[in-house]
Order: sequence, then C-alpha cells, then structure tokens
Amino acid sequence: MLHYGESSKINYQENNMKKALSITLFFIFLLSLCSSAMAVERLKISTTTSIQDSGLLKVLLPPFEKKNNCRIDVITVGTGQALKLGEAGDVDLVFVHARKLEDKFMADGFGVNRRDVMYNDFVIIGPQNDPAGIAKAGSATKALQMIAAKESNFISRGDKSGTHTKEKELWQAAGISPKGRWYIEAGQGMGPVLTMAIERRGYTLTDRGTYNSFKNQKTDLKILFQGENGLFNPYSIMAVNPKKHLHVKHDLALRFIEYVTGPDGLNIIAGYKVHGEPVFFIYRK
Repeated sequence: MLHYGESSKINYQENNMKKALSITLFFIFLLSLCSSAMAVERLKISTTTSIQDSGLLKVLLPPFEKKNNCRIDVITVGTGQALKLGEAGDVDLVFVHARKLEDKFMADGFGVNRRDVMYNDFVIIGPQNDPAGIAKAGSATKALQMIAAKESNFISRGDKSGTHTKEKELWQAAGISPKGRWYIEAGQGMGPVLTMAIERRGYTLTDRGTYNSFKNQKTDLKILFQGENGLFNPYSIMAVNPKKHLHVKHDLALRFIEYVTGPDGLNIIAGYKVHGEPVFFIYRK
C-alpha cells in the first residue's frame, strides 16, 4: 500500500513526464514546419560533357536556383545517354546537342517543348606539327581521309555523345570505317579525350567551347581544321513528357526552359567567355 506522500510524488513525476513529452512533441512539430518551409524542390537535368566542361553551368544555374528556391542536380553524360535518362524518366529535362537523336526523342513522345538555345561549332585539333597535313585540307572529310592515310593517332569519344555522332557522320561521308591501332575509342567525355590526345599527340574532333576552356591551360594542341558548314553544332533543351512519366517536375522544368531561352539566361550565355573568347553563341531573332 502506498502512503499519501508516496502517491503524490508519483503523480508529480507523471505530470512532469507528460509536460516534458508535450514540450518535446511541440518542438518536433515546429521543426517539421521549419523543415517544410525550408524545403527546396530539386530539378534533375541530364546534359552533355561539352556544356559541363565549358564551365557554363557554374554561372547559368545559380540565378535560377536562387529565384525559384530550388536545387538543380546535373547528370553529365554524352547526348545519347542523356536522352536515355529522359526516356526512362530519371530526369526532368535534357540539354543536348545531336539533332537527329533529339528528333527521334521528340517523335517517340519522350520530349516536349523543345527550344533551340545556343550554338558553337566542331573543330578538328591536333599537334602543332600536323603530321597528317590536315591544315591544307579542303573539307572535314578530306581531313579525316588524310589522317587515316597516314594512320596518325585519332582519339574518338566512342561514347554515343553528340560529338561522337558528328564524328561518325564525318567518317561515313569520307567513305572510311576507321579501325586499327591508330584509331582509339576512349569511351569518355570531351575533357578526358583532349587529355588523351595531348598524351598521344593525336587528332580529335571537339566542340570549340570545350577546346577554349582547355586552351592555353591544359593543351598545346591547336585547331587545324574549322569553319565548314557541316561542323555547325546547335544545342537544344526539352522537358521530359509528363504523360510518359507522371512524377517529373514538369512545371519547374518549363520554368527553367523559359529562363534559359529568355533574356536573363541568353544574356549569361552570350556573355560567358573563357580566356577572353566566347564559348557559345545565341540565336538572334
């Protein structure tokens, strides 16, 4: 049997425990409210190594993230893989540069609201002594024929990227199926391929933007062929179709597309330079 004093003590302790529990639950509730208020949306983008390696995203993304209270998760791969991620619904939008692959992506119903954003061009670079003599070539296909004839080292992306797709088109136009020890398929992004070309004193096809970001800093390779219409390199952005994947952040993706193709985004792209040279050019209407 409990005495009166002991019973009162137990009741007092129980009341204190209830108060402590109530206070704890109250603070948990406040924290959950704060977390909800502070939560930010996350937008997933798959894009190309050429855009990433150029450094453009470091200046293009932050203003949008700040204005829209969101974080952008970037997955950097070749264009082919970037589009596959869109097909699977693993990203909310894609930002790429391979028009034929993009056309199929759109025709198959995986993409919506495609917009042209910017362009640069492809160039063929190689050692300054130019062992295959392509600086005198009259066309890109002739340059590749000269490289193949000399069996000079050529480093291919080999990764189904936009650059690799263009390279394969050029070899086909040249009537050559490249093979042999001189033709090296890296299976990597543009940055590592440039590094391999430096190490092996070889030629490669690159977008001008990535080359400019490496020039004077990481490579002594020089542009040996450029300026042909067939080397035009346009970039497009498109949202993943929400009818294919209900979970995608479609509204936020459309806002990002409007930003990138609107005055704020285009001004950033047009003004972005590496070593004093523009990396991308925008479409003027």
